[in-house]
Amino acid sequence: MNVSEAVDARKSVRAFLDKPVSDDLLKDLLSKAARAPSGGNVQPWRIYVLNGARMDEFKGVVAEDRSQETPAYAIYPPDLTSPYRDSRFKVGEDMYALLGIPREDKAARIQRLFENYQFFGAPAGFFCYVDKQMGPPQWSDLGMFLQTFMLLATEAGLGTCAQEAWATRPALVGNYLGVPEELSIFCGMAIGYTDDAAPVNSLRSDRESLDVFATFLS
Repeated sequence: MNVSEAVDARKSVRAFLDKPVSDDLLKDLLSKAARAPSGGNVQPWRIYVLNGARMDEFKGVVAEDRSQETPAYAIYPPDLTSPYRDSRFKVGEDMYALLGIPREDKAARIQRLFENYQFFGAPAGFFCYVDKQMGPPQWSDLGMFLQTFMLLATEAGLGTCAQEAWATRPALVGNYLGVPEELSIFCGMAIGYTDDAAPVNSLRSDRESLDVFATFLS
């Protein structure tokens, strides 16, 4: 698989096979992903991996938790405007349509939302943290690291889903992992083998055409 193929094939996977992912494979992918660009070579990413029995234990802890937390950051701007709001709304509606969950079925939608906090059934995953002294440039480094990891995972036959939803549970996650106070959560990453039979995994989100987002001066 070349880079263009990996970019085209990568998608957010939200249903996984009951098939384990080896620690050795995860170590290899993370080591390779660390070659991602980083301004000043700061390399701000700090990764906590869950796999096997510890993943199962963590999912149980989350399922039993009823605490209310203050999110680590606002995942979306509170007054998101068009066209960004429109794109976000459409991909959500497209996903629920594939799941057969109508807009008026609030209970089913809430239940589906909870699947975020079970890593969508993935057998492995990690959390990406960053030191609180870091600013927007270093946060952009996190995105480049995560994209590099996801492309490498695609090449290795794995599915992934980057999950900013975990930013709404900073204390729960941090306490379980024993994360130092100076680190702040950015996102989680579900990792496993894609269940191609699951309708939700047929979702291919829209992308704007080049003329919408790019301006050429030549």
